[in-house]
Amino acid sequence: MGYNCVVLVKQVPDTKRITGQAMNEDGTVNRGALPAIFNPEDLNALELALEIKDRFGGTVTVVTMGLPAAATILRESLYRGADKAVLITDRGCAASDTLATSYIISCAVKKMDYDVVLCGRQAIDGDTAQVGPQLAEKLGIPQVTYIEELIDIKDGALTAKRNIGNGWQEVKAALPVLGTVIEEANYPRVGVGRKMMKYKKAMSPIEVAAQIAADNADASDDEKAKLAEAKCNSLKEKGLLIEQWDLDFLQADRQWCGRDGSPTKVHRIMSVVLEAKDSKEVQPDQGGIESMIHELIVEHTIG
Repeated sequence: MGYNCVVLVKQVPDTKRITGQAMNEDGTVNRGALPAIFNPEDLNALELALEIKDRFGGTVTVVTMGLPAAATILRESLYRGADKAVLITDRGCAASDTLATSYIISCAVKKMDYDVVLCGRQAIDGDTAQVGPQLAEKLGIPQVTYIEELIDIKDGALTAKRNIGNGWQEVKAALPVLGTVIEEANYPRVGVGRKMMKYKKAMSPIEVAAQIAADNADASDDEKAKLAEAKCNSLKEKGLLIEQWDLDFLQADRQWCGRDGSPTKVHRIMSVVLEAKDSKEVQPDQGGIESMIHELIVEHTIG
C-alpha cells in the first residue's frame, strides 16, 4: 500500500555562531550574517519519513519555504533518500511569522496527496514550536507532537510514542496526521554516494535562471529566458528539476502572507556583547599553526 509523507524543512542561521550583526533593527534575523544550515530537528523528521518509506513503502516529498539558496537543503534531502523536492519562494513571503508561515505552507500541502505530514518540533532560529500545530489546525487534521518513536501505521491510523518531559504517552491518531519530531527520535542517515552524484545537478528554476544569466551576460533577456526554459525542460526529463512554487501558484491570499499577515511584533531587542576573556595570538606561519594544532589536540579540543 504505502504512505505518502510530506516533510517540512527549513534552512536556518547557525545559532552556534552568533555575531553582533545577528539581528536587524526591526527585530528580524539578519540571515546574511550567519552561516545557513539544515534545521537539526527537521533532519529527524526527514529520517522518520524515510523510515516509514522503508517499512511500509510510499513516497517522501520535502518542502521548504525560503530564499532561493534554501534549495541547498532540498538537494541534501534528495541525497538522503527523498523522492521529490519543492521550493516555495516569493518576495511576498518575507518577514512571515509562524502564523503567516503556517498559512503559506498549508496552501502548498493542500495541493499534495499526503497521508503523513512531518516537521521538526521547532526551528533553532525561533524556538517557538508553533508552525507544526498551526499547520495541523489549518489542514484540519489531527496532530501528534514531540514524537520520539513511530510504533506502527495500520488500519488507517498512526501510533507513536511522544515525549512529555517527565514521561511518555502512546498516542494513536487517524490518517492523515501531522507529527512534530524531536531530536531523540532517531539518528539521521547520511547522504548516499550514488544519490549525491545524481542530485548534485538538481536545480530550481530560479537557480537555473541565475546560472544562465551569469554564463550569458551579453545575451538579451529573451535569449536568456529561452536558454533557461530549455535547461529546465532538460532537468525535468532527467528528474533533476526542483519544483518551485510562488504565492500565485498556491492561490494564497497575500493579506495573510509576509509582514502583512504577521501579527507578531518585536517589542524590544536586547544587545548581548560577547567578550573573549582569554585569547592567544598565533603567528601566521607554519610554526605557529603547528603549535596551535598541537595545543588543541593536547587539550582534547580536536582529535
